[in-house]
Amino acid sequence: MKASYQIIPGSISPMGSTPDDDGVNFALFSAHAEKVELCLFSEDGQTEIQRLVMPDLVNQVWNGYVPGLKPGALYGYRVYGPYQPDLGHRFNHHKLLLDPYARKLSGKFQWTELHYPYVLGAPESDALIDTRDNAALMQKCVVVRDNPTLPPRKNRIPKVDTILYEAHVKGMTRLHPQIPENIRGKFAGMGHESVTGHLKSLGITSVELLPVQGFVDEHFLVEKGLVNYWGYNSISFFAPHAGYMQSDDIMEFRAMVDAFHDAGIEVILDVVYNHTAEGNRLGPTFSFRGIDNLSYYRLQAENKRYYINDSGCGNTLNLSNPYVIMMVMDNLRYWVTVMGVDGFRFDLATVLGREHYGFDRGSGFLDALHQDPVLASVKFIAEPWDIGPGGYQLGNFPPGWSEWNDRYRDTVRRFWRGDAGMLPEFARRIHGSSDIFEHSGRRPSAGINFITSHDGFTLTDLVSYREKHNELNLENNQDGHAENYSENYGVEGPTLIFEINEVRRRQRKNLLTTLIVSQGTPMLCSGDEYGRTQQGNNNAYCQDSVLTWMHWEGRTAEDNALEEFTRNLLRLKKRFPWMWLDNYIHDTSRSGESGIFWFNRTGELMQPAHWGQHQSKTVGYLVQHSKADQGKTRLERMLTIFNAGNTPIRFTLPYASQIESWELILDTSLVNGYPPENNRMITGHYPMLACTTVVLHAAVMAAKDVNQESLL
Repeated sequence: MKASYQIIPGSISPMGSTPDDDGVNFALFSAHAEKVELCLFSEDGQTEIQRLVMPDLVNQVWNGYVPGLKPGALYGYRVYGPYQPDLGHRFNHHKLLLDPYARKLSGKFQWTELHYPYVLGAPESDALIDTRDNAALMQKCVVVRDNPTLPPRKNRIPKVDTILYEAHVKGMTRLHPQIPENIRGKFAGMGHESVTGHLKSLGITSVELLPVQGFVDEHFLVEKGLVNYWGYNSISFFAPHAGYMQSDDIMEFRAMVDAFHDAGIEVILDVVYNHTAEGNRLGPTFSFRGIDNLSYYRLQAENKRYYINDSGCGNTLNLSNPYVIMMVMDNLRYWVTVMGVDGFRFDLATVLGREHYGFDRGSGFLDALHQDPVLASVKFIAEPWDIGPGGYQLGNFPPGWSEWNDRYRDTVRRFWRGDAGMLPEFARRIHGSSDIFEHSGRRPSAGINFITSHDGFTLTDLVSYREKHNELNLENNQDGHAENYSENYGVEGPTLIFEINEVRRRQRKNLLTTLIVSQGTPMLCSGDEYGRTQQGNNNAYCQDSVLTWMHWEGRTAEDNALEEFTRNLLRLKKRFPWMWLDNYIHDTSRSGESGIFWFNRTGELMQPAHWGQHQSKTVGYLVQHSKADQGKTRLERMLTIFNAGNTPIRFTLPYASQIESWELILDTSLVNGYPPENNRMITGHYPMLACTTVVLHAAVMAAKDVNQESLL
């Protein structure tokens, strides 16, 4: 089957394939190509029906317009140029290439040695080019007419009110009995009312989805019978991942976003712009490598055969190149204006700020993001590290950014594990990590506090295993973090020993409570609300099975109790919103003002000597809210007492002369964490079990400017 389309010079903007009423414009950046062919395919993608030489090159953009071509047409590119790896060039026109701007891909990806640009098995130095055509087994790009852009959302969630929930599209929905079977594991399933309703009932404001842009499984995983479950192996940034599509309509993704918005929940995308699925110098050619390897990737200056690998995944995108910056910026705007998302979590975000001399918070890409009017109102969240030189950049991203705070994670884990000397660091993290974020003028909400995430132990595994158990990954248990700051309390994994299970139950509630009462933005990992386990696997990136999926049925009474505890815990954000401060407060010398105060177990304000007590594992954290009321000051106080010690204590409640009684809000030693209605008023002292958290509330009217000591 042959076609008879003609091609004429087109426009260099917009990039990608853009249909209008009369045809389709194509624009592709390549600074070093010698010729580019547009390849058109039959509807089933199996037959190449015509090759058209791109007729025009302007400002390094190859362009052409095909009159009469319609949306739905299938295409790819063949790009001609030298195959000279030592000089950074890896052109091979025998390989069909994906358009970096493709909105949709047709066909199912298939691994084959034909995707490699060189002859497998030949000495690398020989640079033998593979002349076999891979088109029959390569996905095809689809010409798509973009939907109308959405107006900017006006009801975005303020950072200080945000509660994040990290979730996986398939894992969240695959086993849900209320979701129709044909949409389980799909975007349509994720937008189902049973999912949005669950998150809304918990009190979640923002769902953060693991990668949903087009990705493929690594070859080494396929050979082992495994997959890339998490999705951090992108190759098509504009296309929703085909594996999550139930229909042929990419607007299925936007329908999911609309469903979340209808439930009052934001959608944040985890995006991967630090590397692509093409891997290192021995990897396949899908798109960027064959279009212009020297421009799209960072290469080693002394030998351009080798890639700079700051991502740890084989290659690093070259975000110093203006056209690569433009592609990522266009991509972010597309997901906001066409697909409706509310923000982005940037995987290995330090890569995004790298110039040739290292990380720069004023890099070209970060500056471009900062000034963009379309993106100005959305959330930016950095994973503030990569594996390159100087890669750990927690606290060094520009104003406006939030950052995953792994120091919070590790400190809170170690405190509750019972490590000595953690009290001062623990208090800094609870206070909102001002030592990390305040120097750049940011607020406590800039810190994304988390105990667990997709990468590492689940909450239940954190208190059930001392060691990782990643044997199913088929890497001899060598993968994953070696130090997890976890504890099993006497038995590795599940046990029937009552005492061990009791302390594990308390510790899960302690960790959740700490997360929620801390200053900053909390993030829950999906399933932690009911006690999901991965049986000790702390690197389940390749496990697409019941090991990683959410279990909605067959839960125990204990599972349900933990979920209800989490639900009630998150309600504190609505009942006492003043607990979460939008600014750092350090001067707490005046008791009549809002602020944070710290108390020891005898009810005294913490002094430097108290903080230096290496074995101390108990502290009271009080948030005070001050409001003027007819010449007096109404003081609301929330006191959270953390006892990470292994013995019971009696904590003396402060403000004895001013507060007749405290209302007990929460005690993690109670079965469901919450006291009965007739047993909530506490005076004098509060007895606490080992490894327990207690939250109490009191409100008093006080004369203005009463000094602190008179209230003790």
